[in-house]
Order: sequence, then structure tokens, then C-alpha cells
Amino acid sequence: MKKLIVSDVDVNGKKVLMRADFNVPVKDNQITNDNRIVAALPTIKYVLEHHGKLVLLSHLGRVKSDADKAGLTLAPVAQRLSELLKQEVKFVATNEGSELEDAIAAMNDGDVLLMENTRFQDIDNDFGKRESKNDPKLGEYWASLGDVFVNDAFGTAHRSHASNVGIATAMKAAGKPVAAGYLMEKEIKFLGNAVENPVHPFVTILGGAKVSDKIAVIDNLIPKSDHILIGGGMAYTFLAAQGHKIGKSLFEEDRVEMAKELLAKAGDKIVLPVDHVVAQEFSNDSQPEVTSGVDIPDDAMALDIGPKTVQLFEDTLKGAKTVVWNGPMGAFEMSNFANGTLKVGKALGGLQDAITIVGGGDSTAAAQQLGIADQLSHISTGGGASLEYLEGKELPGIASISDK
Repeated sequence: MKKLIVSDVDVNGKKVLMRADFNVPVKDNQITNDNRIVAALPTIKYVLEHHGKLVLLSHLGRVKSDADKAGLTLAPVAQRLSELLKQEVKFVATNEGSELEDAIAAMNDGDVLLMENTRFQDIDNDFGKRESKNDPKLGEYWASLGDVFVNDAFGTAHRSHASNVGIATAMKAAGKPVAAGYLMEKEIKFLGNAVENPVHPFVTILGGAKVSDKIAVIDNLIPKSDHILIGGGMAYTFLAAQGHKIGKSLFEEDRVEMAKELLAKAGDKIVLPVDHVVAQEFSNDSQPEVTSGVDIPDDAMALDIGPKTVQLFEDTLKGAKTVVWNGPMGAFEMSNFANGTLKVGKALGGLQDAITIVGGGDSTAAAQQLGIADQLSHISTGGGASLEYLEGKELPGIASISDK
């Protein structure tokens, strides 16, 4: 899929519309994690260093009513971005109309402007969800504000919204350049190569609660992976499919047959837990115990992989040249049941000459908690987008900036 990247486009003196992913956690109008803002800095700095006028768009959260607006304004993002860039980022508290247009017209080369949350367009209008449903008129309006469009929001690439697909479509129709930002290009490079052309041995590690969330990923990666390590709640649907006792553990009864089919298709590629850390209740106060083998007592639920499984997974990872990890090995949010996830993360950090890619909130949090983020090849900024990419799907946000 051919496409331009930001450095292929002349931005000197141009009004550059950039769709970023500033969907960061905010509490009481304070940003609690600025990773996604930091991830956008390379593209932002390129535009500024090459004398563009940078107009930033992003969504934040889900906006369902006017009551949501106060807690989902992008004003704190503008403040944090000003601190990171060490220059003023002008915040415009609207994303349509004369106030925004006048502010853009007044920009000088090297200026930065951030307009208000694009999802404010999802309320108070006749169209309905103008942003989320990709109202073409809204995409055309935003496209009219700039000379160049750069999409650097991989986190929304699996969505067809007015602020990504809508703008790109309108810009192309007007003969204006459309390009990927550096973050988008990096995501495509690492995830794309992992899916299409991995260096072997290729190991996929999948966790999280539900098999249903990752059936398509497993199905797509079975022929490409040398091993697929499965932990977290989804492992117990597979163990139930094998006829093991899973006690009170989380599982999806309606997915057991599908799990049987995947196991049959994968042969010995799928590696499941051989022991577990269990408890009577889903609580960090519940006393953890380790099972002696695969089967789980009727009165207990598995909340983490056990030490034998940790060793099995570590042994399987040895010598791997490509690893993709998405999802925790247990109830990572509770300290008594975080060990499996942390040990897997540590094993990844210790791999030599390997391409290591991490996606998903808990997997990323584990990498950061262990201090191994810098030892990994890539930490994806897109949860849902990275999963759909691993499924082999064409993502509309990427397709819209391609040359085809």
C-alpha cells in the first residue's frame, strides 16, 4: 500500500491539518498519562521545523451530551503540549465557525493551534453523530481549513470518522496532499511486517478476558506464528474445550466449540497454561494459591498463570526473533495476580536481536512498570486498531491516505 509520509510533502508556509490521537486519560482536567501526546511529537516537530502552520485535531473520550463537554475538553492537552514543545499552543474552544477560521488565518509559520474535541460534533446537530458517522460535509469543512493533511492517529485508524477518512477524502478530491505522520508510519511498519513478513521464530502472546475479542487474530496468525501463547481469562475457554476442570474461572461457554476448532487448526502451536494462581473470590484480598497442575478446584477461580506456566512461556520465547504481545496473563490490576504478566514482560525485555511489539493497555502498563519500554522495538498506541491490523483487516484510516 503506497502512501506519502509527512517528509515527502512540502509544508513550508502551508496550513497543515494533522489528525493526532490525544485520547489520553484525564481526571479533574488533569492528564494522568501523556504517552500519546509524546508519541505525536516527532511529526509535530517536523512540521514546525519546516515552517508549517500546524492545526491539530483530535477526539477525547465519548461525548454523548452537553454534560460530557466540561470533562472532555482538549484544553489540558493544549497546556501539556505547550510544555513539551516549549512554545504556545493556541487552544480554540470550538471546531467550527468564524472563531476557528479567524484564528487559523492569523497563524504565522511555526505556530501551533489545537481545536476543540472533534467528538463535540456528535451532539446538537441535525445529522446525528457528524464526526463518528463521517458526515461528508464536516470532512469537507475541516479539509477547507488546510493545504495539507497529515494523519498520525493510528489509534483511530480502524474507524471511518470525519476527522480522518472524511478529511482525507475531501483533500484528495481537492487535489491537496495527504500523508501519514511518523507515528502512523511506524505502527504500519512494525505491525505490518509482523503480520505479513515476520522474522522467524515468530511468537504471538495473547491474553485478556475474552476469546471472542481475539478469535480473528488467532485465526489469522496461526499459519504465520511458530507458537501462540495464551493466558488471561481467554485461556480457560480453551482449557474447557480440552475437557479440563476450570472451577469458577472466567470462560465463554458459547465459544468452546470455536476454541476446539482453533486448537485443531493450530496443532501444537497453541501453548496453554499448565498451572494457575487461583483464589476463592475475584479480589486482591482473597488468598492466592498455586495449583499443582492444569485442573482447577471447583470452588476456585484462576486469576493468573502459575510458576510452571511462566517457565514454559519463558522457554518458548527463547530464541524468538519476532514477538507480538497483546493482553495480560491474569488480573494484572491486582498485585497478587500480576506476576505472570510482569514475568512475561521481563522475558520480552531480555530477548536479544528480536523485534518485540506490545499492544493493549495492560501489556503496555506492564512494560512501563518494569522499565523495559525502551528495550522493546515498538509499543503500539492503538488498542482496537492494532488488534484489527493483526486480524489482517484493511483499516479505513490507513486506506484513506494510501495512493490507491
